[in-house]
Amino acid sequence: MEQLKHECGVAMIRLLKPESFYEEKYGRGWAMGKLYLMMEKQHNRGQEGAGIASVHLDADPGEEYMFREKALGNNAISEIFSQAGEDFAGELLMGHLRYSTTGKKGLTYVHPFLRRNNWRAKNLCICGNFNMTNIDEVFEALAAQGQYPRTASDSYILLEEMGHRLDREVERNFTIAHAMGLTGRDITDYIDSNVDVARVLKSSMDMFDGGYVVCGLTGSGEWFAMRDPWGIRPAFYHISDEIVALASERPVLQTTFDIQADDIKELEPGSALIVRRSGEIAIRQILPEISPRSACSFERIYFSRGGDIDIYRERKQLGEQLVPAIEKAVDGDIEHTVFSYIPNTAEVAYYGMMQGLMRRGHDVRFEKIAWKDIKMRTFIAQGQERRELAAHVYDITYGVVQQGTDNLVVIDDSIVRGTTLKESIIKILDRLHPKKIVIVSSAPQIRYPDFYGIDMPNLEEFIAFRACIALLLESGRAELIKEVYEQCRRQLTLPSVEQTLPVSRLYEPFTDEDLNKKMVDLLRPEGVDTPVELVFQTVDGLHNACPNHLGDWYFTGKYPTPGGIRLCNAALVSYIEKNVSLLSVCKDTI
Repeated sequence: MEQLKHECGVAMIRLLKPESFYEEKYGRGWAMGKLYLMMEKQHNRGQEGAGIASVHLDADPGEEYMFREKALGNNAISEIFSQAGEDFAGELLMGHLRYSTTGKKGLTYVHPFLRRNNWRAKNLCICGNFNMTNIDEVFEALAAQGQYPRTASDSYILLEEMGHRLDREVERNFTIAHAMGLTGRDITDYIDSNVDVARVLKSSMDMFDGGYVVCGLTGSGEWFAMRDPWGIRPAFYHISDEIVALASERPVLQTTFDIQADDIKELEPGSALIVRRSGEIAIRQILPEISPRSACSFERIYFSRGGDIDIYRERKQLGEQLVPAIEKAVDGDIEHTVFSYIPNTAEVAYYGMMQGLMRRGHDVRFEKIAWKDIKMRTFIAQGQERRELAAHVYDITYGVVQQGTDNLVVIDDSIVRGTTLKESIIKILDRLHPKKIVIVSSAPQIRYPDFYGIDMPNLEEFIAFRACIALLLESGRAELIKEVYEQCRRQLTLPSVEQTLPVSRLYEPFTDEDLNKKMVDLLRPEGVDTPVELVFQTVDGLHNACPNHLGDWYFTGKYPTPGGIRLCNAALVSYIEKNVSLLSVCKDTI
């Protein structure tokens, strides 16, 4: 019920014919219109800023051939396309939508990033859906080589490292051209026609740990997109005799180009889709795929648009699988139970839940219980005033729940921090005076942070973790907190590849039901006496519904990369050392 800031969105188009072909066949500005539509259809993936870039293949010296526009804010897409003039269009197009996952804001941090040079082939523009978890280690490695990076930002480091390797590739081709006896513009033409982007990617990307889809354009006309070898972040592409297009979500390509799902392929982990200056298309394996594949499950159950047929089916199945647990929560009294959902992103799981109930022979009562009041602007208030306003963000439907008789079951797609439940939802539902409130999550308990591009980097954010700590203290297990803290500190002295995850020990004494009950205690607003129960998806249920997306570290702590493990250990240490009362428990270890 809380909106998360999440991974970014990418959109790329490569025209395979002269621009005049598209103007004659489709009309002026066709390619830019398609890029605009691809970005608008992914607006859900980034509302902090947006940027676009393009490359003209046949510009003469003295003419601009590489263009970029960036803007901040929810209207950034419209702004950048209104700013882009007729000269902006080219055969190579790239767009990006940004959500900050590091807290760094401002136009400087909006993609694409551009590295300029008088040699056309050395110009590089990149954007991506990524978060690198070992950027401090990469920074140190570059400094040890004698480089002087100006900042430790992963975007900057990636741009400079890839740009450095591109420089070497250009110089390699210069040496070959010179040995062939070429001079002047003939050398430039040879370089422009022979840049090997796969070589550049292989020599630069093997040092990065994280989830990513990195996209780029070079001034000489190379177009590329590469996916991380774990398959964490998604990318889909379409190839025809007129275009190559790539996006973060499959339905975006289906809608933009009016094609079927079968016309679209998923970019495989560790591979790159490359279009040469000549228009030659290749899929190159840059890094070996790492097994098992760790495609992000949160991507499927929360972030991606439900219009993808596979995602739609998966989300329905997640809802249907919860029916036995819901029956148990209402003591089998479906006759006196009203079903609904909050927020709208949970609607597909709700359909699955209802379908499952009907398949089991139940005559189901369903109602639209909550309506979000889009006019409410709680950010203008502070403190207690803001909390009071938050309790009124939703309007409710009165008179459809029989007071004291009907149970009220409301399904959500995930429960992360629990803030909205405590400050708003439970209070709102309690106004209907149901016999019992059951909050259902189609996702499992979120216990661990994410470091691969979703804005969930701190353990204390999660209501499940806070419940775990509360139970440990109440049950006299403070010594376990101390032990785990000490172990995490020791782990952080080891290289990333040698670290394990002591944090998982904190959850071992408790069942899911123990945590559910404590979460209810923590989330129950003052003055609400109605019984409240939480029902969560199981991890096995998640894997059953999403068998091709087994990246479940949010729920299990099974991080696919060493960087994820290291950052989780650091998050536990940071949490303890920021918490005065817990620090006193562990003070003899400081």
